[in-house]
Amino acid sequence: MKQILFALILLTLFPACATLSKKTPAMTVYALRLHPGQDLKRELEAFAKSQHLRAAFIVTCVGSLRKVALRPANQQEPLFREQKFEIVSLVGTLSPDGAHLHISLSDSTGATIGGHLLEGNEVYTTAEIVIGEAAQLQFHREVDPETTYKELTIRKRE
Repeated sequence: MKQILFALILLTLFPACATLSKKTPAMTVYALRLHPGQDLKRELEAFAKSQHLRAAFIVTCVGSLRKVALRPANQQEPLFREQKFEIVSLVGTLSPDGAHLHISLSDSTGATIGGHLLEGNEVYTTAEIVIGEAAQLQFHREVDPETTYKELTIRKRE
């Protein structure tokens, strides 16, 4: 985590409407910036772990990648590209049990690709990321008997 120079911002968004009570914020917001050469997924998971995030989600992300590793929909094999892409969208959840993230990228012609974010996505110039955490929830990933994948389960935080 030493490589991440991040501005840790603890904010309560919209105090009049984002609180469950006057003392308990509904959400905490974190902001960080990744630098050239850093791995997007690894750094997000390391950040979530270092901050002990239990119910986090991506609010927004802008930046660029020079190496891409993703798994397109309904495909077993990953897609790898070594070219420059803009991050058009990054969405998903972060929990103590792991992350589930999807990314959309556009190339120099505006053509867009997307899929499940894997390790191996190398930042080109920057990745500016805002992460929220739901204060009253706890995310877990458990094997779902129907899908056979580790799926999100949501519980009230104790």
